[in-house]
Amino acid sequence: MNLRKPSRYLIFPATDHYDAVMQRRFGLAAVLCGVGLGGLAVSAYLYVWPGLAQAPHWLSAPKLAAIVPTPTFPTTTQTVEVQRGDTLARTLTRGGLEARAAGALATQFGKNGAELRKLRTGASVEIVSNFRNEPITVRYEASPWLSFAARATRGGWQVGRAETVPDVRVEAVRGVVQRSLFDAVEKSGESAKLVLDLVEIFSSDFDFTADTRAGDRFRLLVEKRYAGGTFVDYGRILVAQYASGGKTLTGVGLEQPGARFGHYDLAGQSLRKSFLKSPLEFSRITSGFTYARPHPILGGVRPHLAIDYAAPVGTPVRAVADGVVVSAGWNGGNGIQVHLRHRSGYETQYNHLSRITDGLRAGARVRQKQIIGNVGATGLATGPHLDYRVAKNGTYVNPLGERFIPGEPIPAAARPEFQRHTHELLTRLEATAPY
Repeated sequence: MNLRKPSRYLIFPATDHYDAVMQRRFGLAAVLCGVGLGGLAVSAYLYVWPGLAQAPHWLSAPKLAAIVPTPTFPTTTQTVEVQRGDTLARTLTRGGLEARAAGALATQFGKNGAELRKLRTGASVEIVSNFRNEPITVRYEASPWLSFAARATRGGWQVGRAETVPDVRVEAVRGVVQRSLFDAVEKSGESAKLVLDLVEIFSSDFDFTADTRAGDRFRLLVEKRYAGGTFVDYGRILVAQYASGGKTLTGVGLEQPGARFGHYDLAGQSLRKSFLKSPLEFSRITSGFTYARPHPILGGVRPHLAIDYAAPVGTPVRAVADGVVVSAGWNGGNGIQVHLRHRSGYETQYNHLSRITDGLRAGARVRQKQIIGNVGATGLATGPHLDYRVAKNGTYVNPLGERFIPGEPIPAAARPEFQRHTHELLTRLEATAPY
């Protein structure tokens, strides 16, 4: 048998068949690569210009329940208001602080500028205490413009202060008296405080207790102070006019160098005269100055050398001018009386008072508009009223007809500037509050 040895070499298929298979494989790979690159190109195009693609559908966010933290250490807050006559330490004590702690905290407030004794009635003090009833923070609002805050530390208190700059706006106010000046001002949307400021300007030239009439008109420009958009109080009255009985009173506000802000008439004369027209801000005259009046108690016709003002018991009585107390106490039929001596030979008497202001005694000095007592019905009086008398060089004179000493005028050198200032204010008043 003729057997052949196996070959040591591999035998491949024919060359033509192999090449055909490989070409088919390379073609399939090329097609797959082209499809992949085309898909990549489409994805890139949609990424760069997403407007052509369908908007994605977003899932709505899950609703979470509100998380209310529970304080680990509960606190309590107490608010107290300053009462008339309070000191800061006394107010803090009423808020729950021990006397020693209240005194120490008040001292710290004082070092930061707080007034410790002359507090604003109604000012609030807020005290926050921990669960052991120990004060940890204290906030004191001294005024709408100034507040203080204190935080308890290991060594005492850390105190800070915050100040609010007033937003001052000049606004016009006008009105017509129908029932009373108070009623007219309130109808214009303002408060009684503005009435008192207006009356004070003309108090030496016009007796609002006796001469106010229905149909009187007033207008003024006043500074109003706001804090955070909320009205707080009034500032200065820049110019005011009051028309009554065919006569118009004008008061122009001006602050001269080295002097306080004051009001002057159109001629530059100060409206702050040496004497007020009336010792009461508001009242009515029940009996005038006369040499023959039927006496309501003693009978007969007798001189009544005084002006009687009807007013409720307790109404404050003002000194009409600077002076010195001659006597203060009971004086027979005059009841409780205050007798004052003024310059240029004038003296005034205030009779039938219910009480005299504490500390008012012979020899004491008083200032114009200082409260010297209160209306009453002591002595020979049929009801509550004030019997007001004025004497000059020992002779009684009619207070309503007396021409008292005028105030200081604008210096001649300052008159041109005053006239320019007056013209500007009156022009603005006429434009914003025409009669």
